[in-house]
Amino acid sequence: MNMNILIGILIPFFGTVLGSGLVLFVKRDLIFYLEDFFTAVAGGIMTAASVWSLIIPATENSAHLGRFAFLPVCVGIAVGVVFMIYLGKAVDRIGECRMRNSSAFLAVTIHNIPEGMAVGCVYAAAAASKNEKLFAVALALAVGIAVQNIPEGAVISMPLYAGGVRKFRSFVIGAFSGIVEPLGAIAALIMANFIGVLLPYFLSFAAGAMLYVVTQEMMPEIKYNGKVPLRGIAFTLGFVIMMSLDVALS
Repeated sequence: MNMNILIGILIPFFGTVLGSGLVLFVKRDLIFYLEDFFTAVAGGIMTAASVWSLIIPATENSAHLGRFAFLPVCVGIAVGVVFMIYLGKAVDRIGECRMRNSSAFLAVTIHNIPEGMAVGCVYAAAAASKNEKLFAVALALAVGIAVQNIPEGAVISMPLYAGGVRKFRSFVIGAFSGIVEPLGAIAALIMANFIGVLLPYFLSFAAGAMLYVVTQEMMPEIKYNGKVPLRGIAFTLGFVIMMSLDVALS
């Protein structure tokens, strides 16, 4: 495997490790404020990544279909959303078993899988086409996901610490939730070598999954502060960051 690709697929995992590591330095009374802010920023990043790093490349890879290039993208997005709906139901069933910390860990870990696959798919497309622009897009996506993984790691480690788990153990558990991302990326790279024609579906599948996570799981969880429109400001900040990374690196 190309060293640049290996580093690229590991970048999102480093974001999770960094986010989990916040528990080692942040005081308990700042935990929930930071969680809301980073979650909103992550929502903006994931939305921009879905458009610039996934949907647009998927459409470009379907250009041979002419005016119907949108069809594989629509199918992939729909499958991604349906997948996350049923995945959410499975996680909810676990939650009903009073495994709150475990279900939170599982929820974050599972939805890290399509993110890792998204990075792997873009790198696979870049390697197959030897397109330098796609390599830059893949790097931008990896960096963007790493940034949005910061709150995800914190979402696991900080509540554990607030609930009485020791700091270092909370950090390790949070960091471990991100290990599936490089594994998902490697799986996507392997599969893409055999079914390259399905790359537009893989890319748009990841986009659909990410958009569902943002609208259904992340944004509704953010507390509203009437004095400061935190959600709107942080979401826009994340969107602009990811858009800028994608444009600057492409």
